[in-house]
Amino acid sequence: MPLFRLGDHGSAVAEIRNILVGLGMLTSGPATHALAGNDPSVESLSGTISGWTPPEAVFDDACDRAVRAFQQERGLIADGIVGPATYRALREASYQLGTRVLLYRLSAPMVGDDVATLQGRLQNLGYYTGLVDGTFGETTHNAVCLYQSEYGLSSDGICGPSTLRSLERLGTRVTGGSPHAIREEEHVRRSGPRLSGKRILIDPGSGGLHELSTGATAELESSVLWDLGSRLEGRMAAAGMETFLSHDGRGRPGDDERARVANLIDADLMIALRCGHYPNERANGVASFYFGNSHGSFSTIGRNLAGFIQREIAARTPLSDCRTHERTWDVLRLTRMPVALIDVGYITNSADVETLNDPQTRDVIAEAILVAVKRLYLLGENDRPTGTYTFADLLAAERLSS
Repeated sequence: MPLFRLGDHGSAVAEIRNILVGLGMLTSGPATHALAGNDPSVESLSGTISGWTPPEAVFDDACDRAVRAFQQERGLIADGIVGPATYRALREASYQLGTRVLLYRLSAPMVGDDVATLQGRLQNLGYYTGLVDGTFGETTHNAVCLYQSEYGLSSDGICGPSTLRSLERLGTRVTGGSPHAIREEEHVRRSGPRLSGKRILIDPGSGGLHELSTGATAELESSVLWDLGSRLEGRMAAAGMETFLSHDGRGRPGDDERARVANLIDADLMIALRCGHYPNERANGVASFYFGNSHGSFSTIGRNLAGFIQREIAARTPLSDCRTHERTWDVLRLTRMPVALIDVGYITNSADVETLNDPQTRDVIAEAILVAVKRLYLLGENDRPTGTYTFADLLAAERLSS
């Protein structure tokens, strides 16, 4: 889809504005009139007559501020540009529970805030144990069926008027924490502190997927990330872990394809390696991300792992510490296992590029990530200060515990 930003106008902008008004993030009053000018592409997009655009179809300053606020709230990059990710999130936010019938569709799952609300209510009642991610998948279907069967409804997994009325009558019960978080933490605890046998998917990013990554920059980005992924894979294999790469390095798979591969492999953890991009060359540093959304749902283990990795890399390298953040990116939310996505530095910053170009630094980053995974499984026992646990120490500990 095309990108929409400040100054654009047309029917798509009108839809964007309408959703923002419905969310209470933009007033429904008239926007500033704008002229389409002589740009034929703008004329075609807006469908205007004689260069005049209806006020409700203008991407003006107020719309730009509302889009940025929405992006900030939804864990998206707050750049004011409505691209595929932001448009998808806007469409999902426009669905409120009760405005449509919800059901399980294998080929095209229903996604939206209405699904997230349903999941949250079923979770509070003790029927849903998954992540509140707004996707009506098999786990949500089974939870609806179980609820319906226990409350005398037709157990078809379809959330229609009768099921909604039943949920409304019950109201909300407060429970003692997220079942999904409890299950994640218990899985890590039961798997033990040893790394041997752990299944890890390593997902090196690809250059050329961002508008600021082209030509030689794209080639450099792919080369750095693939080499870093290979170094991490070698260290993990030496520690007895089962490692997998999400792609062969020749293509540029999207986040949905990377998540699909991860789910097929059924890994214990996924570590995604990326580079940051920003128009201002001064932006620099390492940042880590995990799944978390505006509904208050997040991956506990993903957050813990991202935090460990962030602290280890920041302590061992000259890269600035840009901390950890929750996001709703597809590679984080479509995977069934905890994921930590690491921006190992900005490919648009010359100092970060110089750092990442150093093979010794890539060795240090790979070691930092492996140590962070070990910390995750140690659960705070026999741990050491950040930045002091070496690869040799780790291998020695693995041999002693075998």
